[in-house]
Amino acid sequence: MRIDKTFSWIPKKLANLGDLNITVVGGTGGLGRAISRSFADAGANVTVVGQTFRDEKQKNIKFVRADLSSINESRKVARELDVSSTHILVFTTGIFAASKRQETSEGLERDMAVSFLNRMVMVPELVPRMHSKENFYGFIPRVFIMAYPGSNQLGNIDDLNSEKSYGSMKTHMNTVAGNEALVYDSVSKYKNVHFYGLNPGLVKTNIRNNLFGEGSWTSKIMEGLIGWFTHTPEQYASGISPLLIAKELEGLNGGIFNKNGESLYPSKGFTPEYASKYIKASEDLLISKNLF
Repeated sequence: MRIDKTFSWIPKKLANLGDLNITVVGGTGGLGRAISRSFADAGANVTVVGQTFRDEKQKNIKFVRADLSSINESRKVARELDVSSTHILVFTTGIFAASKRQETSEGLERDMAVSFLNRMVMVPELVPRMHSKENFYGFIPRVFIMAYPGSNQLGNIDDLNSEKSYGSMKTHMNTVAGNEALVYDSVSKYKNVHFYGLNPGLVKTNIRNNLFGEGSWTSKIMEGLIGWFTHTPEQYASGISPLLIAKELEGLNGGIFNKNGESLYPSKGFTPEYASKYIKASEDLLISKNLF
């Protein structure tokens, strides 16, 4: 990943955010939950979307239940969400492709559905309904898409559903490329909202449960090793959450950022034309499954 050293920002402590409204799709676990809690602790009004709510005792967090592995349900939930006063929308839902191909009841490779395609169908439902005026904090509405942008992954645009061949890492890279494409393509489509990509790098979470098996010895060993030299979700959230409200981002629509909040250059080969082509191919996949 190449760092763009022309961008800089000054982190500010999260505090007194009672007028800020943030929605986190995937905010019930892992990095999404940590980010949600960091904003709620600072007084922000937080809505989290996911399957299992774990923060009943946390103030300022509203829960919306949804099965985000289903494209139809993701679209339905997006249509029902009130985002008219939302200042920040964050997508964090994700898993890792299993060792053997998994398919949802809608005919989609599971990682692709959970980690990318649900976001792709939710964005056009949510973004047009977000207000376009600059808020009290000095920025227009923002959408953050978390994956691994800037990692030079272009995906296999001719086999997005991994039906021709399958490999866990190769399939997951289709979701990585899709999310980076979604950032750039959305910038060209929506003028009332700014879009950004987040690359947290390697963090100790449960995202790899789908690959190693939840509770398995392999999972425990791998996550234990990862935990020795990486951030915890809480550490990542404490460092990255101030970026989400930084005024400096206003001049960098379409920017992508690493775990330290440093600006990254786009992946090599990820032109606006390629991003548009990738999104069109993804839409065609949904059309083929009667989901678009």
